[in-house]
Amino acid sequence: MTKTGKQKAVFIDRDGTLIEEVNYLSRLADLRFFSYTNEAIRILKENGFLIIVVTNQSGIGRRIFEEAAMHEIHEQIQIDLTDPLDAFYFCPHLPDGGCDCRKPKVGMIEAAQRDFQIDLESSWMIGDKAIDVETGFNAQIKTALVLTGYGQNAVKQLQRKPDLVAEDLLEAVKSITNFK
Repeated sequence: MTKTGKQKAVFIDRDGTLIEEVNYLSRLADLRFFSYTNEAIRILKENGFLIIVVTNQSGIGRRIFEEAAMHEIHEQIQIDLTDPLDAFYFCPHLPDGGCDCRKPKVGMIEAAQRDFQIDLESSWMIGDKAIDVETGFNAQIKTALVLTGYGQNAVKQLQRKPDLVAEDLLEAVKSITNFK
């Protein structure tokens, strides 16, 4: 809890940030964690952060895979992690679908705010794409870009500088938990 009585949160992109990037991940057999994912999640939990995954999943809208396959992957992530994540929010819509939930819009973060008492001033968005950084800016929270997944290319696409650029999720988490 923060001074406001609300909880600080870290919003984490899924593919390329929390787990390895697999184009349109739809099979449990293709789910791969980074070697440091469990440690990063443990550090966040020990420091009192809610951990909320926010992920665009247009493969559902493109009919590449069913929503049930994505939920199965999220369930397996929870089983495989030592410390459970607090929530998963996803956007199944196509990039040109005009919805309010697809990153870089903030619909998923707003939904999390309705479900949890979140102190945005103490919260972060971590991802490997420019849209993740833009989502953080749009939600008026601190931002971290990781260089895993699409992160190396995202650095070149950034229109605004994130608060933090890190090699990976663990490095970002270590910086955030020491961030003043």
